[in-house]
Amino acid sequence: MTHRAFTLIETLVVVAVVAIVGLALHAIILRFYQANTYVLQGTAAVNSARNGVTTLSSNIREVTYSDDGAYPLSQAATSSVTFYADVDKDGGVERVRMYLIEGTFYRVVTNAAGSPPTYMGQAPATTTIATYVANGTSTPLFRYFNASGTELTGSVDTTEVASILTTLMVDINPHRAPDIYTLTQSATLRNLRNE
Repeated sequence: MTHRAFTLIETLVVVAVVAIVGLALHAIILRFYQANTYVLQGTAAVNSARNGVTTLSSNIREVTYSDDGAYPLSQAATSSVTFYADVDKDGGVERVRMYLIEGTFYRVVTNAAGSPPTYMGQAPATTTIATYVANGTSTPLFRYFNASGTELTGSVDTTEVASILTTLMVDINPHRAPDIYTLTQSATLRNLRNE
């Protein structure tokens, strides 16, 4: 019986073919991830923004007088809003400030403490709601409406606000498609409808 083994040339050919196939496969996988990283980042940014807008609208619907007796809506501007609501469902009313700065949308929650309760001097908890926010002066983040549906402009009287329209524009790269994703949601201040 004779045993036949690979010759050196056959072994080198097999190694070369495997190396070429491996490099080609590596290049294909790398190109796939490079091409889809932008799409994956965009999807994550839009999902984060969608969750943030939904949470914000839910919180706004539950505005109520603060633990220290302050009016439910304390500040209303085009890129920020401050209100009082029990956002963590613990029975205490928190001060919530939502604001946009340099393309990032934040939520700051402050619990009241002490007797009588106060929000001053308490440590707030800050969370990032959305990044890559592209709202500018032409598209305000927040728009305010009175009970008859008329938009309140300029310096908004918070006692007249009956609903808030939130428009969040997300664009992870303004120099590349796809275009800006726009998320819009309206919330009525339910606890103030009868006032």
